[in-house]
Amino acid sequence: MSLEESKSRIKEFDQLLESKYNESELIEKVRIKKFLGNEFKDFELPHKYDFESEVKTGVSIKILKEIAVKINTLPDDLKFFKKVDRIVSDRQTMINDGRLDWAMAELLAYGTLVNEGHPVRLSGQDSERGTFAHRHASFVVEGTDEKYFPLKYVSEKQAPFHVYNSLLSEYAVLGFEYGYALSRPNGLTIWEAQFGDFLNVAQVIVDQYISSAYEKWGMMNGLTLFLPHGFEGQGPEHSSGRIERFLELSANNNMQIVVPTTPANMFHLLRRQVKMNIRLPLVVFTPKSLLRHPMVISQIKEFETGRFNEVIDDPIAVPELVENIVFTSGRLYYDLEKFQVENGITNTAVVRLEQIFPIPHKQISQILKKYNKSKHLIWAQDEPENMGAWPFINRKLSDFGFKVVSRKESASPAVGLMEKHKKELEHILNSAFAVNERELAETTGAVKKNHE
Repeated sequence: MSLEESKSRIKEFDQLLESKYNESELIEKVRIKKFLGNEFKDFELPHKYDFESEVKTGVSIKILKEIAVKINTLPDDLKFFKKVDRIVSDRQTMINDGRLDWAMAELLAYGTLVNEGHPVRLSGQDSERGTFAHRHASFVVEGTDEKYFPLKYVSEKQAPFHVYNSLLSEYAVLGFEYGYALSRPNGLTIWEAQFGDFLNVAQVIVDQYISSAYEKWGMMNGLTLFLPHGFEGQGPEHSSGRIERFLELSANNNMQIVVPTTPANMFHLLRRQVKMNIRLPLVVFTPKSLLRHPMVISQIKEFETGRFNEVIDDPIAVPELVENIVFTSGRLYYDLEKFQVENGITNTAVVRLEQIFPIPHKQISQILKKYNKSKHLIWAQDEPENMGAWPFINRKLSDFGFKVVSRKESASPAVGLMEKHKKELEHILNSAFAVNERELAETTGAVKKNHE
């Protein structure tokens, strides 16, 4: 092949690529408009003010109850296992009592969204049942391989609902779901890790796309990640979804890092993800033991009149008596609350930071203004000192003067023995409620020396 001929061939190939690229752009525009119909719109570029304005996410109790009945009523012509009847019965009781647990809040979020025309898709290694058997978004018909999905039958004109148990390849599945979310901006697309720890196999997708695609290419994506997270004595491989890694990658409002602690807040969070006029990845560190914790219950009225709360104040603290403020997030709050009540501690307010990034500066400032007589400000966390939210909190909120209460810094996310785990937790609780600087220094020192 002569030089001239080779150049001609290259030019022909370049022209072919260019024509196919133009053709694909046209096809994509037609496809999106056809899919979204009247809902098609240009989403706004993310700005810090988007996280300071309230997004309406409430749903009337009437509609909530109607959807609850639909997803908790099984067809008479199908036979299910006896356990399914008990699950459905328990959920019906919850609705009648107006007190909803985590699973019902999550299912109602999906149900209300599809009812309003927003497609919902959830995939993960055990997402139909839920790793901790809380979700039960599908029921197997006894004696067959057929499955019944209640959320597919919310209404005749509803948007699609899909839930899949995916293959054991976090990297492949997360990459696929990222692409799926990109092509379906009007829907809620979720990838769920079996345990948050397992995300490490898909870290490439987080680094290359989830955290930086907007800044690199102007690409907006509303993919939601569910990462079960919580230090409950299950060992190094089943404790940490690595909050610190996501916060290290957080800047310029590139994603949302959230640790919700109430069913109602989870409900409003999922709806906010679709109702906001921006599209940003949402990373949710979901609970494990809290899924069935007796205190993790929300009144149905909170789903109607409430909203997503970036910060949740201490519900019983008296501002005039508060000398210490303990900020925390996630599972640890319920241990702190229990310790506080059992020991009659009235001089400390325990505040939950539900959204760690973007940092809710306005709400934090309001809390500090409310407890203006406080002398000590503490950040308490389950994770070792070099992990969790503390490195980020210490860097970004250093002006507030937080002192940390945590486990000793470690190369491993958690210890492997339940006895050690309980001792560390005991030190954290004692340290968090220390009443003066000397006692705080002594108890935090005890935490750091715990392994020794």
